[in-house]
Amino acid sequence: MQVNVAGVELRSPVIAASGTFGYGVEFEEIVALDRIGAFVTKGLSREPMAGNKTPRIVETAAGMMNAIGLQNMGVRAFVAEKMPRLRKLGTVVIANVFGFTVEDCIEVIRVLNDADGIAMYELNASCPNTSHGGMVFGTDKDLLYDLVAHCRYVANRPLMVKLSPNVTSIAVMAKAAQDAGADAVSLVNTFLALSIDVETRKSRIANFTGGLSGPAIKPIAVRMVYEAAKAVTIPLVGLGGITRAEDVVEFMLAGATAVQVGTASYADPRAVENLANGLRKWCEENEVMKVAELTGGLLR
Repeated sequence: MQVNVAGVELRSPVIAASGTFGYGVEFEEIVALDRIGAFVTKGLSREPMAGNKTPRIVETAAGMMNAIGLQNMGVRAFVAEKMPRLRKLGTVVIANVFGFTVEDCIEVIRVLNDADGIAMYELNASCPNTSHGGMVFGTDKDLLYDLVAHCRYVANRPLMVKLSPNVTSIAVMAKAAQDAGADAVSLVNTFLALSIDVETRKSRIANFTGGLSGPAIKPIAVRMVYEAAKAVTIPLVGLGGITRAEDVVEFMLAGATAVQVGTASYADPRAVENLANGLRKWCEENEVMKVAELTGGLLR
């Protein structure tokens, strides 16, 4: 069941996605963390952030929309208050990093560089660059290249870049990230969406728009992983609507080395562990001796 993502050995290809697993310590009595591949922390910023006003989560027909606003305690508080406990849990920790300028992201990485127990960084490229009029890093290949290149230069651990799906060509963005030095890419983040209350004739989310996730986006996400896999040689981590072991297999066949599970954890807090166990059972039933052999099966 082991896979390797940018030199980081995972005991399973199933990872808990950022923003859906807290800081990890919240799940230690619910999930057997030694049975999942890894977990990604909530996005960490230079300073603490309170997030958006409520309501900021809306259920949809096949998933959910959210506009949490990247609420977090700040990178320094995370290192001081959460990392001591995380180091004792014996699981792979991936720190999600974000900022509204390149300098913000660099500073977060520099703080994390001095913290023991982190295996990899995941750089969230779906934030608006306030230095360039609010253009989202992940929707402009030149901005993305610049962000990744600067972060790769200061990072002393592997750097995985989380791509936005709100682009014309995901392959172009994946290639830009690879060319800038990314060690892996994760895709996809949520799709920009709008839900209207027909009685009040207003958005159901205080932030007006939100990010759509869940089973509704899975076929699109699988297609994007497949397109990215044809464009780059670095490992891909796929995410978007995974609820069954067969979904994990689908992403891997499309080209993913590993997957992340997010929205499913809202319905079942043990979803990540259950999927890891379910994938093992699926491999046994289908005589797959090494799960890594599934990666890129559709491409061959």
